[in-house]
Amino acid sequence: DEQKSPLEDMPSSDTDINLEIPFAEQAANLKDSAVGNMYKGGGGDTLLPNFRLPKDKTGTTKIGDLAPQDMKKVYSLALIELTALYDILGTEFKQQKAVKIKTKDSGLFGVPLSILLEQDQKKVPGTKIPLIFQKLIAKIEETTLETEGLLRIPGVATRVKGLCQELEAKFYEGTFNWENVKQHDAASLLKLFIRELPQPLLTVEYLKAFQDVQNLPTRKHQLQALNLLVLLLPEANRDTLKVLLEFLQRVIDHRDKNKMTLKNVAMVMAPNLFTFHGFGSKTIEQSEFVMAAGTANVMRFMIQYQKLLWTIPKFIVNQVRKQNTERQKKEKKDKAMKKLLKKMAYDREKHEKQEKTPNDTDVPQGVIRVQAPHLSKVSMAIQLTEELKAGDIVARFLSQKSGNVQTLNKEEVFLYEIGGNIGERCLDGDTYMKDLYQLNPNAEWVIKPKHT
Repeated sequence: DEQKSPLEDMPSSDTDINLEIPFAEQAANLKDSAVGNMYKGGGGDTLLPNFRLPKDKTGTTKIGDLAPQDMKKVYSLALIELTALYDILGTEFKQQKAVKIKTKDSGLFGVPLSILLEQDQKKVPGTKIPLIFQKLIAKIEETTLETEGLLRIPGVATRVKGLCQELEAKFYEGTFNWENVKQHDAASLLKLFIRELPQPLLTVEYLKAFQDVQNLPTRKHQLQALNLLVLLLPEANRDTLKVLLEFLQRVIDHRDKNKMTLKNVAMVMAPNLFTFHGFGSKTIEQSEFVMAAGTANVMRFMIQYQKLLWTIPKFIVNQVRKQNTERQKKEKKDKAMKKLLKKMAYDREKHEKQEKTPNDTDVPQGVIRVQAPHLSKVSMAIQLTEELKAGDIVARFLSQKSGNVQTLNKEEVFLYEIGGNIGERCLDGDTYMKDLYQLNPNAEWVIKPKHT
């Protein structure tokens, strides 16, 4: 079973992904060390190691947990890190520029993601994934994912072409008859949608870097590079890719019936994501064949390790904290800013005097005050202990049912770390609060629903 590879021959240190030390630094140390046998080609065996992320006491940070201003910093830091990693591993990395092509400014197929989402948000405010993309996946899943050859066996070409034209005309009007779409047609339309994007889903800038992942020396390096590349994708591309990879995993989960193993799905889907003719140069057939095999391997990695790819490495989050701290110091030195801060402090003091209740006295050492404006108990002083986790604090608030009717449950609300040396960070339930408090003592702590 290629999903669960045996690990007897792999020490745990080789399968643990270290998120605390920069990836480029790890690669340099490995290159300099005597462990030459680790520093060999990625290997072509079908079994993939069971990579895992060791638990971090200050919490794991996922894409979507940070505020937009901090995500901009993450992007810059990931770009620097990827450049350094490729350089150390002897692979050229440069952002590509595409040949300019004319794009449609309305419709479904061959329309840029940004324009599609603009259209869709008029119909469904806040949507982050193109509606046609969501609908095609839903249509494939509607029948059953156990159909043999699903994604591999194409729909009838003439019918798919006709459906494509009909969708263009009727999809947004809601008059398209989905009963006419067979499962293999929907799968063909889904692949066509990805192929027809005027800019590839993995973006023009980074498509070659995604392709070059196959050339990196070890599987761990390949996974680290993919992690950084996912951080570099624009939000719309990243969200759409995530939905696609999750769907492909559900197809693979039924491989006993549909015969679509991880390897089969990767081979079928890779050409749709990795082929792009906008670079203006023609490659010879042989190198295209070699690339097809290599990109299928990259596709396997993306499906197999998708949960790890949406994690922001701790060394990047720490650099964001450092940048925020430095920025705050600089702001304090700025006279104009000082004046503004003084006024803000005066206004805040005035506001606090009006709002202050007997409970809001100064918080003693080793205690944090947690605000929960959406819950019946809106504020609580919490004593920090070695074992106290973010999830325990949320549970404590949710157990307070007095006052307002409790409408939110454990899955809907999270503890947030706000301010200090981070813009805003949603905490996972296993975050040890004392460790995090020591890292960011000036933060405010708020329980609220997660941003959708």
